[in-house]
Amino acid sequence: MRQVVMHGPGDVRVEDREDPSIVEPTDAIIRLSATCICGSDLWPYRGAEPVDHQVMGHEYVGVVEEVGPDVRTVKVGDFVVGSFWASDNTCEICQAGYQAYCVHRVLMGTIGTQSERARIPLADGTLVATPGMPDPDLIPSLMAASDVLGTGWFAAVAAQAGPGKTVAVVGDGAVGLLGILAAKQLGAERVIAFSRHADRQALAKEFGATDIVEERGDDGVARVKDLTDGLGAHSVIEAVGTQEAMMQAIHSTRPGGHVGFVGVSHDVAIPGDELFMAGVHIHGGPAPVRHYLPELVQLIWDRKINPGKVFDLTLPLDRAAEGYQAMDQRTATKVLLTV
Repeated sequence: MRQVVMHGPGDVRVEDREDPSIVEPTDAIIRLSATCICGSDLWPYRGAEPVDHQVMGHEYVGVVEEVGPDVRTVKVGDFVVGSFWASDNTCEICQAGYQAYCVHRVLMGTIGTQSERARIPLADGTLVATPGMPDPDLIPSLMAASDVLGTGWFAAVAAQAGPGKTVAVVGDGAVGLLGILAAKQLGAERVIAFSRHADRQALAKEFGATDIVEERGDDGVARVKDLTDGLGAHSVIEAVGTQEAMMQAIHSTRPGGHVGFVGVSHDVAIPGDELFMAGVHIHGGPAPVRHYLPELVQLIWDRKINPGKVFDLTLPLDRAAEGYQAMDQRTATKVLLTV
């Protein structure tokens, strides 16, 4: 099969690799219908994380081709969506809604799903079958559910977005944009999007943003305060992972408010005195996407949401290197790879 391998920073290749096979009785093998490039894939691409001949990808949708003898909830021929963490969905942590911390979890990035086929561990607890074979135009949205939609949704829930709330979103990448969509779906009254890019501002408004703030840092915080009678937002989503973004999120939140952070943190350190005086709740981390997948798949299936609009560039798998370059240079928000 063909699979994306990152040999080193900036060095992405598509190579012939051995087809996956059943290893554990709880495994499934899927033929991917689509995969994609994540913003978190850019950290090793830019040299911010070590990488050496690493298979890439953790987002996936496709058709089940084979199942292990212990798999019960999905069958050959099902079209499935899975989370970027494989989980058993039965342990106490999973049952509490935190499948990303399952005691048996497997990070799908170690398996690599930017490929033609993939082995899915813990298939019963990881994969969600769609009601039928989806129309082709639904595949991008189902693809988004595998990570960025589920992550944006978790961020909005962690920030307690809801009716009567003002939500601010730090980060206008795919996760931030879908955090806006989630906040709107959860009933937020007002959604403030931090963005300096006209195309992303337009999509933010389409997804439900009511206000656009182009300022960053202290200036951005001041603008949010201006828009909220000096108080700050009730709920703030942090979808970047940098020190500036985290502090901007905390400072934009009113006392008693909630920060939902899902940006993969890199060198983030919150000064204790600032945290102590902020009076805010902070919750986040790797999103338990599996917890939300049944609901999100149904919303997509019923065409009530269209998160697939975050994909603004589609390329065949063999041109994955171009996709990485486009996202690195910010000429694309998120790249869909067809298989």
